[in-house]
Amino acid sequence: MADVMGHAGMAATAVRHLRAAGSPTAVEPLPRPVLRAVREDERPPVDPAAFRRVLGHFASGVTIVTALDATGPTGFACQSFASLSLDPPLVAFMVARTSTTWPRIAAAGTFCVNVLGADQGELCRSFAVSGADKFAGVDWTPTPETGSPRLPGAPAWIDCTITTVHTGGDHLIVVGRVESLGATEDSDPLLFHRGRFGRFSS
Repeated sequence: MADVMGHAGMAATAVRHLRAAGSPTAVEPLPRPVLRAVREDERPPVDPAAFRRVLGHFASGVTIVTALDATGPTGFACQSFASLSLDPPLVAFMVARTSTTWPRIAAAGTFCVNVLGADQGELCRSFAVSGADKFAGVDWTPTPETGSPRLPGAPAWIDCTITTVHTGGDHLIVVGRVESLGATEDSDPLLFHRGRFGRFSS
C-alpha cells in the first residue's frame, strides 16, 4: 500500500507542476461542458445514432481499466484505449466525464489496463455495469509497480501512472506512463465490432 500511495503522490506532484506551467491538465472530475461543436446558425452536429452506427464499423480490442484507491479495487470496461508513445512509454484511454469510476482512478493516480482475451466476454460485461460490485468473485493480483489490480486470464496488462488528463468533448483523455507490463504469447484477443463481441477465425 505504501508503494501505491507513493505513486499516487508522484502523479499529484506532476499534475501540480503541469498546472503551474499552464498545461491543460487535471485529475479531478471536471464539470460537464456544453457539448456543442457548432453555433446555432451553423449546420447541426451529426445524428448520434448514425455516429455510433458508422463508428461501430471500426473493430477494436477490449480492455478493463482498474485501479486501487483507499476504499479498494475499482475498474470499468474500456474500448477506447491506445498506445501513444514509445519514448517515453505512454498509453491513453478515454472515459466518459459522467463516469462514477473515474474519480476513484484519478484519486489513485495509477491504473492497470487489462487487455481481454477471446473468452472473457462475460468478465467484460460484468465490468460494464454501473453501480455493481464489479470485483465480486474476481480474484486479482497487484501489479508490481503500482499495485493496481491485474485480472486473472488477461492476455496482457499495462501498469501505469497518470501523467496528464485532457478534455475531449463528453469524454476525458487520460494519459499514463507505463511503469511495467507483461503478456502471454499464445492468446487470441476479445474483439468488439458493431455492438458485438467477436474473435479471429482462421
